[in-house]
Amino acid sequence: MTTTIAPHPALKTRITQLFGIDYPIVQTGMGYVSDARLTAATSAAGGLGIIGSGLMSYEELAEAIATVQSLTDKPFGVNVRANQPDVEKRIDLLIRCGVKVASFALAPRQDLIARCKDGGLVVVPSIGAVRHAEKVKAWGADAVVVQGAEGGGHTGVVPTSLLLPQVAGAVDIAVIGAGGFFDGRGLVAALAYGAAGIAMGTRFLLTRESPVAPAVKELYLTKKVTDTVVTSEIDGVPQRLLNAGQIGRLQATSAPRRVARAIRSAVLFHQISGTSWPDMIREGIEMKKEHDLPWTQVIMAANAPVLYRSVLLNGRTDIGVSASGQVVGLIDDIPSCAELIERIVREANEVLARLGGPR
Repeated sequence: MTTTIAPHPALKTRITQLFGIDYPIVQTGMGYVSDARLTAATSAAGGLGIIGSGLMSYEELAEAIATVQSLTDKPFGVNVRANQPDVEKRIDLLIRCGVKVASFALAPRQDLIARCKDGGLVVVPSIGAVRHAEKVKAWGADAVVVQGAEGGGHTGVVPTSLLLPQVAGAVDIAVIGAGGFFDGRGLVAALAYGAAGIAMGTRFLLTRESPVAPAVKELYLTKKVTDTVVTSEIDGVPQRLLNAGQIGRLQATSAPRRVARAIRSAVLFHQISGTSWPDMIREGIEMKKEHDLPWTQVIMAANAPVLYRSVLLNGRTDIGVSASGQVVGLIDDIPSCAELIERIVREANEVLARLGGPR
């Protein structure tokens, strides 16, 4: 249910109006993590929950949307991979079901943004550089999530404290800060940098509604801010992972063995997901073109879904990998989404009152 705490006037921002939410707090669309339950809990508490559909089949996405709508009447979003073979069909599903927001982990094509906008969706790509924000703004995006280097998963090299004000000063659409946020102090800092709110992944991963295995959540709580590593060994694109389990062995393994493992992972992912071989090949070709990767690295990208699933859902930290922002070292509990959002708003209210009070 929605938290009852009244927000400071400064917390009524462009994204609370744009998304129709109570607080400028977004839960990012994480594969295998942002399921219907976590998304609904975030939205019901007054933030914006986002289904992570990148590793879902079309049928699983349709079911997740229906489940969220059965749990809350609050606005929510769906994160879509722009290079999925059925991306147009997925966008049409979002429009037909009345989903509020379409978010994209990578900048979508101009025609996909137009398709979303024509159907009434609010379009929010994630970007990691000013030029990307300027491009999607020119194509009609309504807002951007700006992820700094501290963030988990695919990431760049510029820290949030530099990238966020840079992007906010360059585009006139709503900007949402991501990477390093977990409390009310960070929310106020993001507003000071020119953002209209914050997006959090690792912090929402560590909530009670998150489907991540309990033992894995407990492992996260033991980590420090220095216990993550950035590597390109998983899918050829730099991403920040928790420094645990399989990651050290993956980086030390020879290239031929990594490719052999990736081929086995591709077969397993094909069996688990039901994704057809032609669709998987088409996605690989798109990845190769988008990131200019050699074929050996494209094959290795097949590792990612299986490695993530092994940890997050099955609890096998010994054989998988898991994304994590550096903020993991500042998190020490597993609240409900409602408790987390209420805490963040209360802390932000206190900081804003202190800053605006008499000296």
